[in-house]
Amino acid sequence: MTKTLLLYGDSNTHGTMPMAEPGAMGRFAHRHRWTSLLAADLDGWEVIAEGHPGRTTLHDDPIEGAHRNGLTVLPSILESHRPIDVVLLMLGTNDLKQRFSVNAGDIALSLERLVRVIRASGAGPVGGAPGVVLVAPPPIRETGALAQIFAGGEAKSQHLGREIGAVAARNGLPFVDLAGKIGVSAVDGIHYEAEAAPVIARLFADVIRAHF
Repeated sequence: MTKTLLLYGDSNTHGTMPMAEPGAMGRFAHRHRWTSLLAADLDGWEVIAEGHPGRTTLHDDPIEGAHRNGLTVLPSILESHRPIDVVLLMLGTNDLKQRFSVNAGDIALSLERLVRVIRASGAGPVGGAPGVVLVAPPPIRETGALAQIFAGGEAKSQHLGREIGAVAARNGLPFVDLAGKIGVSAVDGIHYEAEAAPVIARLFADVIRAHF
């Protein structure tokens, strides 16, 4: 019986390429995205890539639009794809933008709120709760065309693994910390180069097989 895995994330789930200038629209080809590589590796799973560039955990973006709020759209996405066995939750990078003025602890608590929504959604098999995997994105760098937007975010991002890991632990969730496994691109300090894709796919495949 096929199981369903929903990948809920931002531009790095979408497959956005590193940006040499703000607003660049490059996207890796389907076969090169980590989401596609993960789908190819997970026999018996339908893998749904739900990555929206600019998506935050729960903030309306005053510049890029309120539709970037991951909390607001989450219930409808869960209902659209139910029954869902597992949601892999990989957000937090966009919360580091200076305009939101939040720290790593706030970001982790925001993810915990999303976990509660997922668990209460009834979007799992037979109206149950989907499983959840929490992911801490790698630390960002303030460099290139996006440096000003993320001013102050580099230092905050160093603490994401610890804070998100603590949320995963108290909620009994599988956790993947990408720090030290992959790094952000030197081009913009936010997005990943192509060579990160197979590494991410392998890590996530391992955690899904181990826990579900």
